[in-house]
Formats: sequence, C-alpha cells, structure tokens
Amino acid sequence: MTEILNEAGGSVCAEEACKEDVATPSDLAAKSKTPVTILTGYLGAGKTTLLNRILTENHGKRYAVVVNEFGEEGIDNELVVDADEEIFEMNNGCICCTVRGDLIRILSGLMDRAEGFDGILVETTGLADPGPVVQTFFVDDDLREKVRLDTVVTLIDALHFLGKVDEQHEAEEQVAFADVLILNKIDLVDEAELASVKAKIRSINPHARLFTTTKSGVDLQNILDQGSFDLQKLLEIEPGFLEEDPEDHEHDDSITSVSLTCDQPINARKFSEWMRTLIRERGTDIFRSKGILKIDGDDRRYVFQGVHMVMDSEWGAPWDETSPSSKLVFIGRNLDEGTLNEAFAACADMKVTV
Repeated sequence: MTEILNEAGGSVCAEEACKEDVATPSDLAAKSKTPVTILTGYLGAGKTTLLNRILTENHGKRYAVVVNEFGEEGIDNELVVDADEEIFEMNNGCICCTVRGDLIRILSGLMDRAEGFDGILVETTGLADPGPVVQTFFVDDDLREKVRLDTVVTLIDALHFLGKVDEQHEAEEQVAFADVLILNKIDLVDEAELASVKAKIRSINPHARLFTTTKSGVDLQNILDQGSFDLQKLLEIEPGFLEEDPEDHEHDDSITSVSLTCDQPINARKFSEWMRTLIRERGTDIFRSKGILKIDGDDRRYVFQGVHMVMDSEWGAPWDETSPSSKLVFIGRNLDEGTLNEAFAACADMKVTV
C-alpha cells in the first residue's frame, strides 16, 4: 500500500498530490527533451529493486540505464534484471566526483540515438551526493540542450536511516535534493520508529512527496515522467549552486569497498556459517554486502544481499556461462581485505582472486 504525505505530514490522496498546472511554452520545450530520472539513496535502501520494477512492469516505455557502483569490481549490473534496455556501468568511483566525466560521456553518446528510448534512468552509488550529479545536467552545454532532469527519487531505509543521517552527510543530502521520497522497508520498524523517521525526513525536506513502501513498491506513475525537478526553486535556496566546484566534494576515506571473486563452486554450508559469524561480529562496520554466487550442486545464481545485520537471499536465474565465477562485495569501515579474501576462499577451498 502506498501513502503520500503532504508538507505538514498528513496524508493526502495521490490525485490531489499530483495535480498538474497548465503547460506553458517553456514547459512544452522541456518536454521535447529526453527525461532523466535519478535514483539515489544510501547503501541498501532499495534502489536496484525499484530499478528492476521499472524495467519489468508493463508501462510501454523503454529506458536506457546508467548504473554507478562504488569500488573497482561491481555487481549491480548483474543484479539488474535481464531486460531489453541497454545498461551502462560506471565503476571504481562515485558518480558525483571521480566518474562524473563518464556520466557526461555516456549520456552524450546516448543522445546520438535518443529515438531508441523514452527516457534515461541513472542509479547512483549509495555513497553519492546528488548535488554534483544534478549540477552536471546544467553545466554541460550539450546535455542541457538535449536532456532534462525530470525527477530526483530518493529511497530511504526505514530501519537504518536514523543511524546514518547524522553520521554520513550523503544520506542527508540525498533526502534534501529529492523531488520524490520513498520511505522503504517500513515492515522492519514499528509505528513509533516510523513516526520518528518521517519527522526527521520532514525536518530535512518538507516539500517532496513522500511514499511509504515495502520492497520499493511505489506506483511508477508517481515517479516517472513527473517533471518535478525545478532548478529555479533550487537556486532560490542555493543561489551559487551551479558555480560550486564538484572537486570540493569529499567522501569519508574510512569507507572502502572490497570485491572478491571465486572461480570454483561455493560450499553453501561453509558460506552460510561464515556470513552469520561475520555479520554477528562485524555487522556494524559492514554497511553493505552483496553477492552473486555459484553454489556447488546447483545451476542457479544465488543472490545474497545485506545491510548491516539484516540479510536476505534468493535463487536467481540459471547461469548462462559454462564456468561462472562467484562475486562478493563489501562496503564499510575497517575492512581487512586479506582476512575477507582468505575466509571467502575457504568457502570453496581455493585461492580467491581480488
């Protein structure tokens, strides 16, 4: 069930919240440009789940997809469902800084064949500050002429948000820049906790539409092709926004990513025992864990995901490769790559390549 909250925090119906103004000539000109929707949110908030829903639901539109992942070896592109849409992956950096040029290059290339899709979806890494990403669409002349930033959609993990927002400035910025807020995983908190999360969200951004969901289950009509982003309103709040230097943006250097691969089948029992022990002992330092594993004796992908001490897994599609490799990614603090490497290797009794 989806709920929309107004600026005061009370519920309103979707029809009232989504009333459209009469279109002006400038609005019509903007509509002729290719719309870009940014999906952002802190680690494990449900961005890829929402992206998969967009790519699989029957809405009659085609999207080009750009996925940004923190770390050298990413797996988010493999977590995206097998759809007809083209998927472009940007690894080894955050979209808001080190790989910003890649974003411009990919989007510019897409504009050469824009007739092949109806819009572009950009999924940022969970550590991205959306400010420099938004800025990209207005400081590059070529992009400004061909695309329009349609909506910034921020997903929020109801269980972990309050523990992150005052600690990691990216979590706060992701909420502040949102046109649409999706408060996800509400089934993991009680009513009092949910009320506290909503109050904190509204103290940061009282204007964006807020939906409460489980498994990113928002009506897609409320987030796609909304024309919600308004640069002028943003400039009224931050007059120097377009002059800000993206090089000034810094990440917490204590947060790192460790990526492991294994070419031999994984022993399910050993992996399960290791992960339970690891999460119990180090769960507070492991912000995000995710993997696609080749389990010994099964031809299906085993998809594993975790946020701190909350873990989930499911069987995916059969492997296409004859000799698939397992991949496992950790994002967090104080990660000992060598120790993790050895432990993962022990799950298959072989040496892991990093």
